[in-house]
Amino acid sequence: MKTYSRLIACPCCDSVYQRRRLNSGEEARCVRCAARLYCADPAALERWLALTFTAGIASAIATCYPVLEVAFHGAQRSVTLWQTATALASGATLPLGVGTVLLLIVVPFMQIALFGWVVFFARIGRPAPGFILAMKLLLFLRPWNMVGVGLLGFLVAGIKLAGWLQVAPGPGCWALALLMLLLTIISRRNIDTLWTCSAPPAGAPVVDHG
Repeated sequence: MKTYSRLIACPCCDSVYQRRRLNSGEEARCVRCAARLYCADPAALERWLALTFTAGIASAIATCYPVLEVAFHGAQRSVTLWQTATALASGATLPLGVGTVLLLIVVPFMQIALFGWVVFFARIGRPAPGFILAMKLLLFLRPWNMVGVGLLGFLVAGIKLAGWLQVAPGPGCWALALLMLLLTIISRRNIDTLWTCSAPPAGAPVVDHG
């Protein structure tokens, strides 16, 4: 199917316009219904890169550092996300272990990597190699991010163990909470700027400087 990357459709009335680069502070609006089509925000890409880099660090900490630390009569044990998945990936709980790896480790990593890849090339003013595929994968992966569910599971386990043992959240738990917040922000991003950078357009809809 042929695509027209230089065109943009109004999300409210489906009017179609040609894109063009806007100056800082400008905003393109639909002639028919005055809905906002896209705007120029030079700082958006820098913010997205910073968020993606931070999410990558949080993901590494959440994966490699202890999520829960348990103490009992002087004996201390800690468990990481990888250790949890490995412990589950045996016997009857193998599907649960595989799901833990995919939904709490692989999918968040792919989201961060793909989004960082696209935004990095957008920042230097050209489309990323495989841009369309990357954007489709990001859309496909969005509902499979279960970091929040995993964090809730660890919190429930910690609360239940607290009646018999001394339980404390580890660095991985705080990193997991931060990762959940960052991935929520990233997944709800406005991708207009990325599509605009994917193909420098010509022509213009109505521009509102206000």
